[in-house]
Amino acid sequence: MPQNINENDALEDFTCREITLDGATKKVYVAGSGPAVIVMTEMPGISPHVARFSRWVRDAGLTVYMPSLFGLDGVISSAKEGKTVLRRACVSAEFRAFAANESSPVTQWLRTLARLAHKECGGRGVGAIGMCFTGNFALSMMLEPLMLAPVLSQPSLPFNDLSGIGIAPDELEAIRERLIREDLTVIAYRFEGDQLCKAERFAAYSEALGDRFVGRVLPDSAANTSVPPFFAEHVPFPHSVVTVHLIDEAGQPTMAARDEILSFFVQRLT
Repeated sequence: MPQNINENDALEDFTCREITLDGATKKVYVAGSGPAVIVMTEMPGISPHVARFSRWVRDAGLTVYMPSLFGLDGVISSAKEGKTVLRRACVSAEFRAFAANESSPVTQWLRTLARLAHKECGGRGVGAIGMCFTGNFALSMMLEPLMLAPVLSQPSLPFNDLSGIGIAPDELEAIRERLIREDLTVIAYRFEGDQLCKAERFAAYSEALGDRFVGRVLPDSAANTSVPPFFAEHVPFPHSVVTVHLIDEAGQPTMAARDEILSFFVQRLT
């Protein structure tokens, strides 16, 4: 039975694992079978909307690994609770929320998770999607050779530089060379009026990666307007393409984006 995204989600159809890698232990919710895809949550945590997207990945014949990186799992956070989570993440040593030319340290842990996931699931390689606060992490993960299918959904870091892409220059160059060498692509999504992921950021990605970067821009009119409290107060504009602002109806541009992402994963990994 489909989950009600307007209620807290117990995530009972996922296996909750405590995974220790590189000396750090995190909860990771796992479900499905087939090649692995790492779904990295947006702010303020693994919401019912994020879990719904992970279930779509699972139902496409893939294994979802959904790490808990911040916030409360399965919970619809209040505006106040969500803001507290955001503030903590911004000053956390794991993330570089304001660093235009520096990768977030947590991406090393995520690359190690990708290796573990491939060992457990097989397939050609591993896919990953980052959203909002984690949006650019999927690109940094391309330093791991097993990563084959990176998706950036409204990548919002760094917060203080609209054209920053949150990755060290030498790492970016290594990724660009790999994309060309292996004929791989990065796909990314944003709404036209997004105030956290603006046109300048996509232009920076395009300049850095050339035609290896495929950016999709959705009209603001395609965004769902019925959103949880955190988004209503702190993100009052179209932003979350495949979660909160997705309209779950046939023919909607956000559903077309979801379907393109799922096809990208399946084609690259199977």
